[in-house]
Amino acid sequence: MAARQRAAMRPLDAALVRLQTMAARGVQPTRMAREVEIIVGEWLGEADADPADVRTRLDELHEQLACGVVDAEEQVSYVDPDEAAAVKQAGVTLAALVATRDAVERARNALSGA
Repeated sequence: MAARQRAAMRPLDAALVRLQTMAARGVQPTRMAREVEIIVGEWLGEADADPADVRTRLDELHEQLACGVVDAEEQVSYVDPDEAAAVKQAGVTLAALVATRDAVERARNALSGA
């Protein structure tokens, strides 16, 4: 049943879930950036891939991630500085989201030929 639900997801939504899950697990920023490259490669490798559609997905993904970075920055400001583990986790999550957002931006630029 979960496979059917996942298959029914829009590619953008599936990518967001995938990236959010990784960020929540504390995956390192460089790994998050590589995951973006993998996702973009999958999108471009689809049988009916249209670079314009992929660019639209990247635009939407970038917008979502930019909002996520803003939210994460706000959350970091609420973390009690005396809670070392919480500070570390918040910092790792923020760094992962920033790296992911920046990787999407690079992919957008590469797709545009910028």
